[in-house]
Order: sequence, then C-alpha cells, then structure tokens
Amino acid sequence: MEKEVVAELAIIPLGTADTGLSRYIAACLEILRNNEDIQYQLTAMGTVMQGPLSRILEVAQQMHEVPFSMGVSRVFTTLKIDDRRDRPETIERKVEAVLEFEKAKGE
Repeated sequence: MEKEVVAELAIIPLGTADTGLSRYIAACLEILRNNEDIQYQLTAMGTVMQGPLSRILEVAQQMHEVPFSMGVSRVFTTLKIDDRRDRPETIERKVEAVLEFEKAKGE
C-alpha cells in the first residue's frame, strides 16, 4: 500500500462571466465524492486532501479539467503536497500539532 500524503488544491477558473466561482468548485468536489479513497476537507481557500500520492495527482488532474468541461478557457491551479516520510501524517494530526503547540505555549 502506498504511503499517504496531505495536499492542498486550489482551482481558479479565469475569465468567467461572473466573479462567483462556487458552481465550479462544487462541480470539482463531485470528483472527490466519487473517489472514496481520498479524504478531504473543503476550506475557504482550497481543498485539503489525504491519500496516496499517485491518487492525489490523478484526482487533482481530474478536478483541474472540470472548469474546462464547463466552458472556461483558462484555469489556474495550485497543488501543495506534504510528503512526510519519517512518520505517517494525516490532516487531523497536522491541525492537532498546531493546537498542542498553542496550548503548551499558553501554559
């Protein structure tokens, strides 16, 4: 089994007739809903995903194509990958680590 990574993906359709992008993002999320091996959290500025690197890259490419299928001519996509090889990493553990640090700092 391939080790899991944590990644953040942001897809920005450019040149749309409307400044709102929610319909494009919702359509991209359908890709994730159909790939149960990828855990994800939608955030205000992107989508955090967890899964095998090969699957993250595959799903990111599928999501990148969605706005084009909706008539957009240009898409700007960023993908950040945290590939930690010294121990398993999860979305939850990354958040917990920050909260633990804040708690310890306040004591």
